Amino acid sequence: MNINNFIEELKKLNIEITAEQLNQLEKYYELLIEYNKKINLTAITEKEQVYLKHFYDSLTISKIIDMEEIKSLCDVGTGAGFPGLVIKILFPKIEVTLVDSLNKRIEFLNNVIKELKLTGINTLHTRIEEFGQKTREKFDVVTARAVAPLNILLEYCIPLVKDGKYFIAFKGNISREILNIEHAKNELKCELISIAEFTLPIENSTRTLLKFEKQGITNKIYPRIYSQIKKKPL
Repeated sequence: MNINNFIEELKKLNIEITAEQLNQLEKYYELLIEYNKKINLTAITEKEQVYLKHFYDSLTISKIIDMEEIKSLCDVGTGAGFPGLVIKILFPKIEVTLVDSLNKRIEFLNNVIKELKLTGINTLHTRIEEFGQKTREKFDVVTARAVAPLNILLEYCIPLVKDGKYFIAFKGNISREILNIEHAKNELKCELISIAEFTLPIENSTRTLLKFEKQGITNKIYPRIYSQIKKKPL
């Protein structure tokens, strides 16, 4: 996906990107490649692939939610900042929190934030089970992209969401995972209210966005899930 393709595909998402935002994404890409030589941030390094599979893919969130209605967003297991940091660049009014368990990734994100002169964005070096126990019902939207199976993601993320607000999962093919979420949905008082399935432009790989609404407050802790996370932190 070259820059012109990127701009045209964003228009189809009803996103108008400014020259400043394009410059910020370009700088983000340069820093990603620079840091990727030191730490493993992504296996995707070719520019057109980064714009397609990381930048554009992150912004497909607008297919399933009105971004103008979001005031606060938390990206769980953000990695190199996808989708949370990309969303911040294109929707600068949103207060964004990026959570990751690896400090080297947080250092990279902090450098990108500094270089791009972004405000209203925080990073947290923590494991999600620790963050989830301390942070409840705080965000309008929580996102997670290719982090864990869907039923476990619900247990990570729903407690962070305000009552009546949303968790959005970025997935590929979810035909098997979606069969295993009923118990988590019931326990966590949330409902799957929307699914957007589509293919990425150019390469036509499958993508699925799932939007869950939190429909009640729960303070329940899930030791089974937390014990699994401690063995393999996000």
